[in-house]
Amino acid sequence: MGGAEQQYVKEAFDTNWIAPVGPHITAFEQKLSEISLNYNIAALSSGTAAIHLALILLDINHGDDVICSSFTFSASVNPIKYLGANPILIDSEADSWNMCPELLEVAIKEGISANKKPKAIIMVHLYGMPAKMDQIMHIANSYDISVIEDAAEALGSTYNNQPLGTFGDLGIYSFNGNKIITTSGGGALVCEDKEMIEKARFLATQARDKAPHYEHSVIGYNYRISNVSAAIGLGQLEVLDKRVMQKRKINEYYKKELSSIKEISFLEENEGSFSNYWLTTILLDESSTIDREQLRLHLEKDNIEARPLWKPMYLQPIFKDCKSYINGVSENLFKSGLCLPSGTNLTEQELERIVKKIKELYEA
Repeated sequence: MGGAEQQYVKEAFDTNWIAPVGPHITAFEQKLSEISLNYNIAALSSGTAAIHLALILLDINHGDDVICSSFTFSASVNPIKYLGANPILIDSEADSWNMCPELLEVAIKEGISANKKPKAIIMVHLYGMPAKMDQIMHIANSYDISVIEDAAEALGSTYNNQPLGTFGDLGIYSFNGNKIITTSGGGALVCEDKEMIEKARFLATQARDKAPHYEHSVIGYNYRISNVSAAIGLGQLEVLDKRVMQKRKINEYYKKELSSIKEISFLEENEGSFSNYWLTTILLDESSTIDREQLRLHLEKDNIEARPLWKPMYLQPIFKDCKSYINGVSENLFKSGLCLPSGTNLTEQELERIVKKIKELYEA
């Protein structure tokens, strides 16, 4: 916590605004809007809820094809299945590890040839690293396909000085406990179109029609954030810039201290990209005598948690039958990559201990 959260939460308690309605939600949405090109915001219970509502707003129905990044967390893909639609999984390019524009266009062309044009694209900014948005948006616009921009891990990152989450038709933020700022659990839907966001808020509050009684003409969802969680978010937003700075500082520390180990490389920013470096990730060279699991288990022995990179969705049992366009990039990343401890509360002593333990294995 940054310090101001308790003040805002106390206000929520003092004014008795505890339920999923209240002034802190409005204030939180306004503050988010100010860092998102003044786009309209619907604060929700999770990033997953935001993706689900985005698909509904784009009129995705049972049997529709929706293109999605394969190298991501399952929450990017699950909402497609909620609606009975078909995920079409796209592998990564090696520069940013995000959706490969070339494979994206191949998938779209094949869909059109089969008389089943994809209805939407969900693309992810992995680990806070911007995807190749100029290419992806050019392709999407060329074929008139809507884009949902999953920036759950990328709040504070930019591409050509534009905030991530504001390129697509709809953007997604997450405030889960592991994100760069947190509301304990929460997310947001971002859109330039005010009517879309108003509809999202309506659907997120059980789609209750205007009437003195409870009247419902469409299916709704319990997806609105609570006023207390929004109060936490207000305090967190005050330290967002500091969090981004600290994440980048942690990334630079690892790069500097591990530069002597030639078998280790890092995910780097490309031209026009500014990453929040939500997680610092490393790749172990294929020629190395030490593999990803050896290093992970070596750190674990000293109570240091490092995690493999995301397992691609096309390799997940639940999505193994989904149509996918594969070039092998994400599978190789999964086999060779690790996420290092990256919390903004890491002390200098803890970072030194992590680096020392990694060097210890390579110097043995």
